[in-house]
Amino acid sequence: MAAEPSASDSARLAVQLHELVIKLRRRLREQADAGDLPPSQVAVLRRLEREGPITVSALARVAGVRSQSMGATVAALQAAGHVTGEPDPADGRQTLLSLTPACRRWLRQNRAAKQDWLLRAIEGELSAREQQELARALPLLQRVSEAQPAHATPGKS
Repeated sequence: MAAEPSASDSARLAVQLHELVIKLRRRLREQADAGDLPPSQVAVLRRLEREGPITVSALARVAGVRSQSMGATVAALQAAGHVTGEPDPADGRQTLLSLTPACRRWLRQNRAAKQDWLLRAIEGELSAREQQELARALPLLQRVSEAQPAHATPGKS
């Protein structure tokens, strides 16, 4: 029977995993053309891609920023040709924002470049056995990524 990990083992693992995730994110970002977009604009594009058309005020709410700040972000994305707006059929006073077809292609190409690099790195750096070990670790990493923030689980240490 394996011994329970100590608090210091868990803390060390948390630090190592955090550093690894930062390094992996940096390497993935290097593989794609970010178009010099700031993270706030990239976040808006990803949300529009995932959730479809949405208003500026709804974007601001989910991002936790003022509508005026989100308006400036959206205006920059519109000027760059990434986002377009159409009147909301349910409320003509509102504008529904969506990605342009060119932006959708650009996002797909960036994602493909990142996945291609990751595939080449896995195949080039890991043996078949190591690839299997990595595959077995994915469900654990998935569970960690879905864990609730510490403040949301009172009484748990």
